[in-house]
Amino acid sequence: MKDVITGNVSLSESGTDWDALRRLSATDIHAGIESDPDIHATDEAFWQGAEVVLPLRKQQVTMRLDADLLEWFKQQRGYQTRINAVLRAYMNAQRNQAAR
Repeated sequence: MKDVITGNVSLSESGTDWDALRRLSATDIHAGIESDPDIHATDEAFWQGAEVVLPLRKQQVTMRLDADLLEWFKQQRGYQTRINAVLRAYMNAQRNQAAR
């Protein structure tokens, strides 16, 4: 069953010319990066306040959900992550409301 694709799948083309991309040399790629206005070099000052943030550990639970609710989430790739995100958004909203 894991080989079955569920949910909305885009069938449109990306518009990327993969053959042209494969023909680029390392020099061409580097020149493209250098000319990109969104690329900024980082220095010591940039990393000064940086810290490593590890993701929270997940805990396995067993819970009962309405069948239609679970089926709706399962139609989307990464449904468990999405359920987690919905619950986290609700938790954060409640915290923000309580802080007011």
